[in-house]
Amino acid sequence: MKKATALLTALLLALGLFAGCASSAPAEDPAEESQTAEPVELIVFGAASMTETLTELGSMYMAENDGVTIVFNFDSSGTLKTQIQEGADCDIFISAGQKQMNELDITASADVNTEGLDFVLSDTRFNILENKVALAVPEGNPANINSYDDMVSGLEAGTIMLAMGNSDVPVGQYTQKILAYYELDEEALASAGSITYGSNVKEVTTQVSEATVDCGIIYQTDAFSAGLTVVDTATAEMCGQVIYPAAVMNVSKNPEAAQAFLDYLTSDAADAVFEEVGFTPVA
Repeated sequence: MKKATALLTALLLALGLFAGCASSAPAEDPAEESQTAEPVELIVFGAASMTETLTELGSMYMAENDGVTIVFNFDSSGTLKTQIQEGADCDIFISAGQKQMNELDITASADVNTEGLDFVLSDTRFNILENKVALAVPEGNPANINSYDDMVSGLEAGTIMLAMGNSDVPVGQYTQKILAYYELDEEALASAGSITYGSNVKEVTTQVSEATVDCGIIYQTDAFSAGLTVVDTATAEMCGQVIYPAAVMNVSKNPEAAQAFLDYLTSDAADAVFEEVGFTPVA
């Protein structure tokens, strides 16, 4: 009986050791069960006026989407359009004006897309945001400019200096419309030393921030980001609406991932970021 009991005990111990070994065996590597998503790099060309907001939203998106890296290129919309045309890698283009997007869109009027360029991926273009063209002044407003009318009076009297964008960038084009609305001669004012220029809206903003000018015409979002005081905003009658179009480029290596990021930019979370600085979502 004792021998039988001993044998049974030994058998149970052996079975326990076997079960323990089985349970302690390493689990299968999850990577062997399913393929990990391939890393994706998205190159986004954005108007300079979107620098702060897109940078923030890009960080938010990457935090929620493992394997996605977003690289931004910010500059004037005209410069970005030229870079795309000349073959730069670009998945998404967001312009501060319709003109620059139209110049890359084969479906746009030949009067605008004069070179017949075809870079916009079909059915991906839409209007994403609206901005305002703002008259901003340096800290303390030394020249006491409180409206566009004050700006006009000062320019006519030759007592103030205005900063504006070059004619090949949207903010400069909107400013030209404002000057034309008030029947001001831009060339004469520039010759008289009453106007200075910037190659993009950030350069104009810097001139105002550093008080090297008495006022500058920029976007209200850039004024917000720079902590500048806005004394007036232009009406649609003065310069038209400031609408930002967005699209996936047909040269994109990752069009589906690019579209997913554009979709994210129309989400409630993205709208909150845009609205905080003064953009109005229109998508």
